[in-house]
Amino acid sequence: MGSFSIWHWLVVLVVIMLLFGRGKISELMGDVAKGVKSFKKGLADDDDEEVPAKSLEGESSPMTANRTEEKSKAT
Repeated sequence: MGSFSIWHWLVVLVVIMLLFGRGKISELMGDVAKGVKSFKKGLADDDDEEVPAKSLEGESSPMTANRTEEKSKAT
């Protein structure tokens, strides 16, 4: 009683196809694909917007300065 046979999955697939139809399932899969593409694009955009460690004048950025202050307070 722990596993499902191939016949069980075929019956489940037929019931799903009858309830939703081919059109809705293909639309749903298209929406999922668009969401994945958007997610990947968002991750790629985040990599492009990294804060540089030093500014053009040679001074450290605010992020680096905050880490330095935290380290000096800890010691």
